[in-house]
Amino acid sequence: MTVILAVCTGNICRSPMAEGFLRSMLAERGVDDVLIASCGVSGWEGAPPTPEGIQAMIENGVDTSAHRGRRLEPSMVRDADLVLAMASEHRDVVVSLVPDAIDRTFTLKELVRLLDHLPVDQAGLRGGGAEPLASALAAAAELRRRGAVPQSRDEDVADPLGLGVEAYRATAWEIEQLCRSVVTAIFDAGVSETGEGARRKGGAS
Repeated sequence: MTVILAVCTGNICRSPMAEGFLRSMLAERGVDDVLIASCGVSGWEGAPPTPEGIQAMIENGVDTSAHRGRRLEPSMVRDADLVLAMASEHRDVVVSLVPDAIDRTFTLKELVRLLDHLPVDQAGLRGGGAEPLASALAAAAELRRRGAVPQSRDEDVADPLGLGVEAYRATAWEIEQLCRSVVTAIFDAGVSETGEGARRKGGAS
């Protein structure tokens, strides 16, 4: 089973949103051999998502109310094929815990940026499991190692904790867009010369 792990601070706002969106998007594609999980570097063990976060996700058609917070453990990182950090500080904590996870640990925004620079035939192949994911991540990690893609100062998804529901809606919208870009690049790319694959080859956003 392939594992994607989303990581934020408390595991009650951003990473449950990413987990919910990724699970929903893969289910829509019939991908049933990828496990989506989440945790927090300072995870609030057993805590539910914030009410505002639940509301924002329900408005996007995803119910996260059953989620319960978990604290990041090294074993979670070792078991993951991809670690998606919501901010650079989370990525840094993950890599400090498990240094050899560096080539499969990215911020969500960072991975989208790197995947956008891959040829469509390198980004992935439609289907589930480790093969398309491993291919895409290896290519993305190589781009990062070579410095082939300019670094961005905007690596983080803003934390809405303590803010009103509008902030949660904005965060949910951003995470949904980023997750969709990742799923499209890895699981939809190269399907055919029509549709999303053709648009990526043509350079359209």
